[in-house]
Amino acid sequence: MESAPLAAITLGGLQALFDELKNQGYRVVGPVVRDGAIVYDDIGAVSELPRGWKDEQDGGHYRLVRRSNDARFGYAVGPHSWKKYLHPPLQPLWRARREDDRMSVEPERAVPERFAFIGVRACELRAIAVQDRVLLGGAHADLHYQARRNGAFIVALNCSQAGGTCFCVSMNAGPKVDSGFDLALTEIAEGGEPLYIVAAGSEAGRKLLSALPHREAQSQEVAAAAAIVARTAASMGREMQADDVKELLQHNLDHPRWDEVAERCLACGNCTMVCPTCFCTSVQDSSDLAGLEFSRSRRWDSCFTSDFSYIHGGSVRTSTRSRYRQWITHKLASWFDQFGSSGCVGCGRCITWCPVGIDIAEEVRAIRESERPSAAEPSGESAAGGITPVKQR
Repeated sequence: MESAPLAAITLGGLQALFDELKNQGYRVVGPVVRDGAIVYDDIGAVSELPRGWKDEQDGGHYRLVRRSNDARFGYAVGPHSWKKYLHPPLQPLWRARREDDRMSVEPERAVPERFAFIGVRACELRAIAVQDRVLLGGAHADLHYQARRNGAFIVALNCSQAGGTCFCVSMNAGPKVDSGFDLALTEIAEGGEPLYIVAAGSEAGRKLLSALPHREAQSQEVAAAAAIVARTAASMGREMQADDVKELLQHNLDHPRWDEVAERCLACGNCTMVCPTCFCTSVQDSSDLAGLEFSRSRRWDSCFTSDFSYIHGGSVRTSTRSRYRQWITHKLASWFDQFGSSGCVGCGRCITWCPVGIDIAEEVRAIRESERPSAAEPSGESAAGGITPVKQR
């Protein structure tokens, strides 16, 4: 069966998309500028999108700068991921109340919520697919995640801007979206008001597109959209050779590089908080002063905290060295054993939001280089870090 022709919509059509989603009962969430960053929040109008902004990113560095055009999606990714909506930082699990000699326990009901996510990048789609395997796969699905995920409508976005810490091409996770979306947009922002080339990826997406003011995309517009994605793929800020990283890390569990990175790592957990695939949680119990009402909640946790690996008698991982090694080897190696894929999608958030700029791609490169017969730096790489950042347009 031949694929349907691509459509084209204007800003007016994009606003009609927002309106139609709200009319269908969706909670529309998209990118907005707040506190010097591009974050995800409730949105109702195209005027709230980050018009004319892009992000400048490097290890431990993020700031917004003005673009030369009025693109609404001309940035890479910010500190937020869609995980905060599907797998929220705090989730009540149950409540209990003691009356006389009886105790009643009421589980927290999984309430369906219909989200419409606007501007989901290819790496983020891959991250959602990873969390689907983790939280929905197997015999015991997370009912709270399932209730939110089942009702989600995804408007994806082909990237037009690679960030300074992006390496999604290395992880085969972008910048072009290929599945897992209802509608996919490519923004053409040069030469005046932006135009959006639209592809439908589901029956729900095709039905919604038919309700919007649109026309068939012209061949030169389709070619321009493809060129934008190709240019983005060629301008990644980082690179990681990922084909054998599982074996590389598992064979180097005692490598001296773990001590070197531990000297810089603050064990703050920023990397796990901004990561779109990290799913670790702990539980928290609370009660009132009278001892009559009790509750249990689930909250995000991090393998960088000393309490995370605590068992009776103390923590299993007492050093920063052991915690960083656990994080990176789980993310890039043992994740394959558990879930059949890498836990990294190359979004670069862990590099950008690390206070001391620890670079996961550089750590892998350093271990790999130590196994080569010659210690000389490969041509084209910097002596300091092995990564030559791509100058952003």
